[in-house]
Amino acid sequence: MKPTRVRYGVVIFALTLAMLAYIQRVAISQAAAPMSADLSLDKAQMGWVFGVFALAYAFLEIPMGALGDKFGVRRVLAPLVLIWSAFTALTGAAWNFTSLIIMRLIFGAGEAGCFPNLTKVLSVWLPRNERVRAQGLMWACTRWAGAATPPIALLIITAIGWRWGFAFFGFIGFVWVVAFWFFYKDDPATHEKVNKAELDLLEGSRSLANNSPGGWQKVFTDINVLLLVIQYAFFSFVWYFYVTWLPTYMIEAWGLTMAQAAGFSVLPLLFGGFGSLVSGAIPARIPRRAIALFGFIATAFLLFAVTKVESAVLAIVMMATASFFSDLTMPISWNTCIEIGRKYTATVAATMNMFSGIMGFAAPVLGGYILVSGTGNWNGLIYMMVGAACISAVCWIFLDPDKIAAKNAAMDEQPASPTEA
Repeated sequence: MKPTRVRYGVVIFALTLAMLAYIQRVAISQAAAPMSADLSLDKAQMGWVFGVFALAYAFLEIPMGALGDKFGVRRVLAPLVLIWSAFTALTGAAWNFTSLIIMRLIFGAGEAGCFPNLTKVLSVWLPRNERVRAQGLMWACTRWAGAATPPIALLIITAIGWRWGFAFFGFIGFVWVVAFWFFYKDDPATHEKVNKAELDLLEGSRSLANNSPGGWQKVFTDINVLLLVIQYAFFSFVWYFYVTWLPTYMIEAWGLTMAQAAGFSVLPLLFGGFGSLVSGAIPARIPRRAIALFGFIATAFLLFAVTKVESAVLAIVMMATASFFSDLTMPISWNTCIEIGRKYTATVAATMNMFSGIMGFAAPVLGGYILVSGTGNWNGLIYMMVGAACISAVCWIFLDPDKIAAKNAAMDEQPASPTEA
């Protein structure tokens, strides 16, 4: 009997939601200029608008991930997508700085549950040998969606205004929820279209997702979780520059037009997508730790070089290449959440992503204050990004996901004890 392919349908839902989340998140960078003009916002205030999303996103990560582990992804993720899509649409109704901050806070709170719960989905619905490839594809799609957003958002904002543009992006989320609710099941065994052969293929994944030595407290005591959190937080310090200040940097540091800056803003996310895709396709015999370490060292070198060039094209190509190398680590980081977390995958993923969100808040807000101070010191921000990449690299000297995976595989092969049977 051939296994059915329902799991690939689940992957498609994960990919489309990941892409949608990034489109809704990145669109505001292109709306920054008309939004600032309409609402009379200065750069420091716009920095808060960029950053407050990440603040709410960060502090609700663990609760949203824990809810997915406890009640199941279906009952948690669908309402969350409805909430964040509603407040994406309502962003277009903002009338002043305070109302815009509130909209972005609630939007960030809703999106906090996205990737921890999607990681849980992939942990249950894919066998171990397909997970890293799926993570690579998912993060490639998010980057490409983010890369496509600047020119598309600019086109939509130019055509119908930034207010109706946000309403359009919010509507897409409602469509996704309806389709997801009728298709997805938390347990493959309860899906009417999954046959026995596919269920047998997923048995190890169902065991990984439903069993874990120790309780959820291990999330906060495992040194591997700490290393995973630190490296991903400093990775995020770099990444948030690309989706917040990059268009403004290209305009002010290099004298480009708004349209030119939107075009160049595509490149870091486009290259990052290829980095995630390449990482997922690298043979398993190559140590994941070595890939991540190399990726962050190359990132630091290229970003430092950006401060020494005198060409806008060369600067953005170097940033895009740095994004490629840092995104080699993305599928590795998220799959490591599965290996460490097992039953508590969403909680581990949420912990990692929470500190990413905190850093995502700090980066644009700090950037705004540096710029509004009158120095216009863009290179100062870039040097901070270089330092962040170096810290991430150091973490991967000690973090070894292949060793964790081997330990899990050996554990899963052991027969159950009489007390566990």
